[in-house]
Amino acid sequence: IFQDSNGAPLKFFIQSDLPKEIQAELCETITILGGRVESKIPRDGFILVSPGSSEEDRLRLCWTNPERLGRYFVPYTFVEACKMAGRFLKQIFVENGNPMAMHIHSSVANVNARTTLSERIAHSGGNPYAAEHSARVILADPNTEAFQLLVKAYQDTPGVYVESYLWVKKCIEKGTVTFTPVVFKNPGGRRPGEERVSFTDKDEELLAHWIAAKIPFKEIGGRTGNRLYQQLCDMHSDPEYAWVTRHTWQSWRERYKKNAARFDDMIAAIVAETKPTLGQKGQYGYVRQPERRKRARKGVPKDEEFNEDLKPLVAKIETIPDSQPLAGPSSIGFPHASPTQGGPGIMSAVRGGSIEEELDDTESDWAIRVGNAPPPGWAKRRASNDLHNEQHPKKQRQDGPPPADQGSIPPQTVVEIANMHVIDSNIRDIAKKHRFTIEEVQEYYDKCGDMSQTHSRFQKMREMLTNNFPDDTIPPSQ
Repeated sequence: IFQDSNGAPLKFFIQSDLPKEIQAELCETITILGGRVESKIPRDGFILVSPGSSEEDRLRLCWTNPERLGRYFVPYTFVEACKMAGRFLKQIFVENGNPMAMHIHSSVANVNARTTLSERIAHSGGNPYAAEHSARVILADPNTEAFQLLVKAYQDTPGVYVESYLWVKKCIEKGTVTFTPVVFKNPGGRRPGEERVSFTDKDEELLAHWIAAKIPFKEIGGRTGNRLYQQLCDMHSDPEYAWVTRHTWQSWRERYKKNAARFDDMIAAIVAETKPTLGQKGQYGYVRQPERRKRARKGVPKDEEFNEDLKPLVAKIETIPDSQPLAGPSSIGFPHASPTQGGPGIMSAVRGGSIEEELDDTESDWAIRVGNAPPPGWAKRRASNDLHNEQHPKKQRQDGPPPADQGSIPPQTVVEIANMHVIDSNIRDIAKKHRFTIEEVQEYYDKCGDMSQTHSRFQKMREMLTNNFPDDTIPPSQ
C-alpha cells in the first residue's frame, strides 16, 4: 500500500512527542504495508502529527513550503485508515500545499456522522475545523431548509461552495475533487432568430380528429373556447397524445380559429364516417342552450287613459239633479275613503268644470269694443296675461309646464262618487215608493248594508200600515 508507482517505499516522519506505544505500533504497520519511517523530515513524504497539539502547529509553521508539494501533514490515524480501507488514501483536499478549509454546518446534527466526516476529510488532506466565514467548502444536510438558504446566501460569493455532506465520500471514491456545478434554468421563450415550431399536416389531422370526437356538431358551440384545448394539452401524459406537446393550448386554439372553415370541412368528413350521436360518452359535455326571452310586462294604463275611460261616467254624474245630501262614503261601505272626499265638496268639484262652461256660454264669443266702452272680458284677460308674461319671462320658463286642471279628480274618487250615486238613488226610490223619509231608509241601510233587505223591510212596513189603518177609517170632513 505504501509504495509509489515505481515500487519505492513512501517515507513517513512521526511526531516525536507521541506516546512510545503509538510510535512503535505505527512503525510496525508502516513497515508491513511497504513504507519506511524516517528520523528527519523528508523532502517528499508524510508527517504524522497529533491533531490540535502545539507540536503540530510548530511543525506546520517550520516545514510548510509551497515548493514542496509532495510533503503532507496528516493525523497519525492515517496509517490505520489506509490499512482498514485496503488502499492508499490520496491527499485530494489540498490546494497549493495547504489543506482545504471545510466547515461542517450544524444541520448535520448526528455526532457520529460529524466525527466520521471530520476523519475522512483529515485523512484526505483537508481541514475540517475551519469557521464558516473562512471555509472554502461548507458541508450541510441537503434535506433541510438551511441547505437551500446557504445556497442562496453564497451563490454570488466566488470561491465558496455549499455541498452535501455526502460529497466528501464521492470525492474520495473518485480520487479527485469535483464541485457540484450550478444548474442554470431555461428562461423560456424562443432564442433570437429561432423559428417557431410550425404546424404540419399531421398536426392538423390529429387536431381535427380531437375536435370531431369532442364536439362533432358545430352548432353545439365551444370549438373556439379555451377549455377544449386545455383538456387536449392535459392529455400529454398519455402516450397516444404525446404530439400535443409540440404546441401550447393557445397555439392549438389559434390554429383552429384562423382556419375554421377548412377544419370544419375536415371535421364534417370525419363525423360522416364515425356517425356519432349527440351526448355520446367522451364528448365535450357542454351544449349552448338558446337564450330565453324575457317576458315583457304588460303596461299599466296611465292616469290620463283611465280618466278618458271614466269621462262618460263623470258626465253622467254631473247631470244628476241636486238632492238631499246623504252620509259620507265612510258610512256606506267605503271605510278607506276620508269623510272630506264625499258629500257636497266632491260634487262641487265635479260640477266645477260644467259651471265654468255655463258661465262662458253666457258671454258672446264675438263681443267687441264699441266707442269708449270698456273692452270685453276676453280682451282684458288676454292683455293681463301678456303683461304678466313680459314681466316674468324667466319665472315662466323655470316653472315648466302649466299646472294641471284644478277641476280634475283622481279616478278612485270618481268611482266612489259613482257608487255613492247608485246607493243614494236606490234609497230615494225606496223612500218615495213606500212613502217613508229618506233619513229612515238611510238609517236602516247603514245597519244592514243590504239594499234588497232594506227594500223588503219598508215594503212590509207599508203593507202592515195599509192593512191596520185602512183609508175607510178616516172620518169624513165636516
